[in-house]
Amino acid sequence: MKKIICITGASSGFGEASALKFAANGFDLIITGRRKEKLESVKKRIEQNQDCKVLVLAMDARNKTAVFRAVESLPPEWKKIDILLNNAGLALGRDNFDEASIEDWDTMIDTNVKGLLYMSKAVLPLMIPHNQGHIINIGSTAAKQVYQKGNVYCATKHAVDAISQAMRIDLLPHKIKVTAIHPGAAETEFSLIRLKQDEKEAKKVYEGYEPLHAGDIADIVFFTATQPPHVCINELEVTCLAQANAFYLFKETA
Repeated sequence: MKKIICITGASSGFGEASALKFAANGFDLIITGRRKEKLESVKKRIEQNQDCKVLVLAMDARNKTAVFRAVESLPPEWKKIDILLNNAGLALGRDNFDEASIEDWDTMIDTNVKGLLYMSKAVLPLMIPHNQGHIINIGSTAAKQVYQKGNVYCATKHAVDAISQAMRIDLLPHKIKVTAIHPGAAETEFSLIRLKQDEKEAKKVYEGYEPLHAGDIADIVFFTATQPPHVCINELEVTCLAQANAFYLFKETA
């Protein structure tokens, strides 16, 4: 019987790359996200090239009712979820605290923190009876250092870090692993979304160095998920060669 991984935010970036990685290695997948057309495109791409099954759940992780309803309504053959990858997340705006948008704050808190909590709480009842499982939370280097104009985004990723530590402690009796992966600068839709679809400014973020790619993080997620049963990788902070932490990034000048 194939293992099943459930991936949130699977329509692009780390989530899409992780879906492709796990599919190529024999997993069946539940992929979730808000953009149904993109999820269907990922599903089609996988099923055309891999011998696995893909179930699409189009929903917004911020919607508590939708999350619990979707998980509770899973067909019986999809209810033994082995791995939950909490990848859905975003940053909005780069503004000083006094100038930042409260609406942006709400969206980041609802997605990065509450969405992760809802998905974890909904899926855990499917893991606990089997006395095994693995929850992998995507954080950020912003979970480790706060930087200027990062304010609430950094706060949400610090929350992901703290929640991951708490889950790891509380779920020990159920033999459920919890891993937090904290990527640095990575060229995905992240900056485009953060900068409100300003393509020119988003492109500048990655000039002068080679950032992480989505596939890099997918490889690391897969590595943490395929360790022996007695081994849990608690957390990893991952940056490109040009980045030391959330503060320091070296860019080559022309």
